[in-house]
Amino acid sequence: MTPSINSAMDTRTWAMLIILSVLWGGSFFFVGVVVSDLPPLTIVTLRVGLAALALWSIAYVMGLRPPRALEVWLAFFGMGALNNVVPFSLIVWGQTHIASGVASILNATTPFFTIIVASLLLPDERATPVKFFGVVIGFVGIVVMFDLSTLGEGKGALAQLAVLGATLSFAFAGVFGRRFKQMDVNPIVTAAGQVTASAAVLGPVAIYYEGPIDFVALSLDSWAAIVGLAVLSTAVAYVLYFKILEVAGATNLLLVTLLIPVSAILLGSFVLGEALESVHFIGMMLIAIGLSIIDGRLWRLMRKVELPITVARKRARSPLK
Repeated sequence: MTPSINSAMDTRTWAMLIILSVLWGGSFFFVGVVVSDLPPLTIVTLRVGLAALALWSIAYVMGLRPPRALEVWLAFFGMGALNNVVPFSLIVWGQTHIASGVASILNATTPFFTIIVASLLLPDERATPVKFFGVVIGFVGIVVMFDLSTLGEGKGALAQLAVLGATLSFAFAGVFGRRFKQMDVNPIVTAAGQVTASAAVLGPVAIYYEGPIDFVALSLDSWAAIVGLAVLSTAVAYVLYFKILEVAGATNLLLVTLLIPVSAILLGSFVLGEALESVHFIGMMLIAIGLSIIDGRLWRLMRKVELPITVARKRARSPLK
């Protein structure tokens, strides 16, 4: 039986979610810095490889050791494929043709795919009609933002589809990752195991298709971006990711994508000099509305505030004092 989770998040979980959003928002910035110096698969390989070293170092300091069960390692490879190999490669390739801010906004659609996938596969995360309404609003935002004019010019439209494909992979990863709680695997070990599996898969592929890395030719900025991408946006982020997934579930976890575009757009704009068009902000607004409907907290809070006001108005109109 799949373990149950808490559908409501407390203050501590929300704090972890906000920190995670900043770390993942920074990943789009880091990729934007290094993507001109290294090919996509090489970037992803360095990201997961260095993250694996960092995570296992943390694990050993905490007295944690790699699991020996074959079942757990097979799950690591499955999680690594869904959560790293496929989506990271698609996003990095997509960012070779679209701005990091656009990629982060498209990435914010992950909860919409997660609602559908989790509703189909997880008995304790069935979607309500209200959540499906939020999904519809979010997909309207995607349609509004999607640049159809690039269909016949270059690879802009294909890059946008690649990022959307990555979000679908993240959705399946959020559902797949629930099994690690049932296996009683520590979140840090889970994070380390899945990036290790990803590095084992990607390393040979990257060398075969893109050749060895010319480390001498890399600039200091690129090295700093790679370290930030691996340590902050992957190693530290995944510790938070699997902890939130364990206590709050796949749907709540992926609300983080509502917050990611904020840091990604600010960094892309002020540091990389990227500019977004009005259609991107309109699309992001619709996605944000859809996510707020899915989450439900904002609407419940508005009703709580509105109720005393309504009661006060009725009393004021009543002839009885």
